[in-house]
Amino acid sequence: MTAVQPARPHTAAGRLPRVPFPVVDEVDRHCAQDAEPSTVHIEVHLPGRVEEDRLRAAFAASLARHPRALMRERPRGRFARRYEWELTEGPDRDPVTFRPAAPGALDRARADSLGSAPPLTLSPPLRVDVVEEPGREGCVLVFTVHHTALDGPACLRLAATAAEIYSGRSVPPPPAPARPASAPPPRSTGPAALARPARVAAGSTPGTVPGNAQLLAELPVPRRESGAPYTVNDQLMVATALTVADWNRQRGAGERPLRITMPVDDRTRGPRMPIGNGTRLVEVGFGAAEVASGADIPALLRLTAERTRALKAEPRPQLGRSAALLTTPLLPVAARAAYTRGLRVLAGPWTSTTLLSNVGRVPYPLDFGEAGRSRALWMSAPARLPRGLTFTTASTDGRLHLALRWSRTLLSDEDGGALLALFTRHLAAISSEAP
Repeated sequence: MTAVQPARPHTAAGRLPRVPFPVVDEVDRHCAQDAEPSTVHIEVHLPGRVEEDRLRAAFAASLARHPRALMRERPRGRFARRYEWELTEGPDRDPVTFRPAAPGALDRARADSLGSAPPLTLSPPLRVDVVEEPGREGCVLVFTVHHTALDGPACLRLAATAAEIYSGRSVPPPPAPARPASAPPPRSTGPAALARPARVAAGSTPGTVPGNAQLLAELPVPRRESGAPYTVNDQLMVATALTVADWNRQRGAGERPLRITMPVDDRTRGPRMPIGNGTRLVEVGFGAAEVASGADIPALLRLTAERTRALKAEPRPQLGRSAALLTTPLLPVAARAAYTRGLRVLAGPWTSTTLLSNVGRVPYPLDFGEAGRSRALWMSAPARLPRGLTFTTASTDGRLHLALRWSRTLLSDEDGGALLALFTRHLAAISSEAP
């Protein structure tokens, strides 16, 4: 959902405004499954402690300033042709919870964020757990966002507004992401779009319990030569491709081209940022020979930069034109949901290999007054099969915060640790290439 605030149109007395689900929301709603909830996990680390009543009031005021977040799924009839959001005048429940301070509280909050999505039937479809632990300095705000309704950048905007209200300090709006107005087509577009990409090879001992798991790591932001033709995002993209290629080789999987999904967010980040699912998804291709053992990293960085630049500059629907056709309301929504789920299974072998979501430098100070500014921020995207593995990165104070998230039916905790070690090694090697 990407409409600009203010969001509530005038309606007849006693009737709440309704908004049909946009394409991204509808497709995600069609494919919802309890075993692997579609949640975005965000955690903001603060050096100090927040005051309970003051934080609750700040988030309530933030939601009032961004009314598109105050929504719930409207009940529908059997033959309804649309899912609809109902925009509420206020929260159906307080989204902020203060957990009892106890050992292991943060691990439990993280597990809940991956394993339990906020209900779409209550406004807003997100929750904020405030976590403190004995012996741990400061506190952590753990956000759980239902991805059918909101994405990570939209939730960060809500958090930034709450921080400004809590601290009483206004912050100048950050600039919108810079995007090339146009870009020449790359010399090589990578593997053909119809080629079946590699899947992430299953681990040696994948779990039997469904759901997602994750590892969080703090790494140095990769060094980059001043004026280099590639960006940090391109360095992360290459590290991701090499990591998956190495992982598959180690497990005897046949060499195939890779396709990595990359969210692109063109929204303004200021107080009028459109709230909802506002990113568009593009796919960056890598030929099997390009990511072979002993790959030419400088050449691969330049090639990746050409591809990502062209993809960012190309106008494209958020999920592509086929998704727009799938959500055309010609049939009842229940029939379209069944068709979409079946098509997702059939198209599984052609789904991209993995996803890299790079938030980049966090554009807000997230200053909570006496509790201090955020000193670390992690975010993770859902890792449902058939991909089963996602990489999400953000940077604060010159440090890269990586969340590696995977499906437990594909990989074990030990496999996750091995993938993290591979990524760390490749990123360090890429950084060392910069003078």
